[in-house]
Formats: sequence, C-alpha cells, structure tokens
Amino acid sequence: MFRLLKSPQPTIRFLCAPEDEGVIARPVPAKSELPDWFRRLPPVDKAQQSATDTGLTIKRCMPFLDAMTTGWIIPLAATVRLEVKDGGKTVTAGWEYDKQMVSNHSPRQIDGHPMGHLPPMKFHNFWQVRTNPGWSCLFVPPLNRQQSLFQVLSGVVDTDSYHALINFPFIPTAPDGVHVIEKGTPLVQVIPFRCDGTAMKAEIGTETREEGETRERQRLLTRASEGWYRTAARAKR
Repeated sequence: MFRLLKSPQPTIRFLCAPEDEGVIARPVPAKSELPDWFRRLPPVDKAQQSATDTGLTIKRCMPFLDAMTTGWIIPLAATVRLEVKDGGKTVTAGWEYDKQMVSNHSPRQIDGHPMGHLPPMKFHNFWQVRTNPGWSCLFVPPLNRQQSLFQVLSGVVDTDSYHALINFPFIPTAPDGVHVIEKGTPLVQVIPFRCDGTAMKAEIGTETREEGETRERQRLLTRASEGWYRTAARAKR
C-alpha cells in the first residue's frame, strides 16, 4: 500500500548573526504591529449611527485589515538619527549601534522619480530571509500605516535562492531638522507568495450573465450583513 506524504508547511525563516541575537529588534507578525490609531478606533461610531449611516468604521473593513495583518514586519534594528537640511536635499545619519545602519545611493539611480530631488538612501538590515523552494517575498512599506519621515521603496526577492542580507532603499521625506527613528519602528512588511514560474493568464472583457448574477448577489449579501465577507467569502482560507 502506498502512503501519500504530506507536504511540509511553508516556512519563512529570519536569521541573524550570533552577535546580533538579543540586540537588534526582531521581526514580528504584521498582525501584532497595528498602529495605535487603529487600535483606538471603535468598530462602530455610535454617535454617527442613523437611518442612512451604520456608523461602521474602517476597522470593520476586512480588505483593509487583511492588508495590514498579512505577512511579517521587519523593524528598524537600532535607533537612527536623520539630520535634514537644505529643504531635504542634504541628509546625514547617525545611529546607536556598532554596525552601519544607513548608507547612500547615487542620485542618478532615481533620475526622473517624482522624489528624485531628494537623496536616495538605504537602511541596512541584519536579518537574512529564507523561504521554501518556489516561494518569494514582496517587501513593501507597512501597508495602511503612515510614515512621515521616510518612504521605503518596494521590491520582490527570490528568498528561496537568494540568502544574502537584503537592505531597504528609502527616500527621506522629513522636513528640515533632526529626527529620531526609534529602534523597533516598522520598516517593511514582508509578504511571502508562491512563485513557481507559471505566468498567470489574463482575460479582459465583459462578464457573462452568471458572473453578473454572482456579482449582484454578493453585493446584496454584503449590504445585508457587514460580516458576510468575513464568514463566507474568506471561508476558504
């Protein structure tokens, strides 16, 4: 009798050098790093409830919440200080750590970018990211979280085969002055995804009658019960 072997559960591994263990800020699940404003927001604003307004806030919006809680957060390893001058054109960095935390990119690397007048820089990351074969990672600024001092640039890395440290390019957006970015500040959101080399085919056109009926039925269900999407559309997860 043949026995089917269960595939191992996909795993993402964050590995640091022995000397950094217990010193630098550790990666955490994105769901554990919700911003304070979101935690304080009530699911229902009862003061706004009326015959035409349910009073529901964005805290009840599952797509918004799913974006915030998917994947992992790599935080700033140690406290960094940015001194910004000349309308943002001159930025110098200092840090409270014995390894380099920030370095500069050549401005020519972002020629034509809407923020190309500001100096491109990068945060140094000390966590190696490894995933199972066939899995890559999308690195993006933490979703639905406002960051006024810098803008991290997004990227995709084949973390199943590339195991060197991945640094995070950013553009400083802070006004002139001295700004302290504390250790543990969320830098990037890491979202693993299956990438087996198969391209997804796109079909662009008009819906069939059945597809239109499904769309309308789900619209009505969503209006009738704000929890429908949570319990039905996501039941496959």
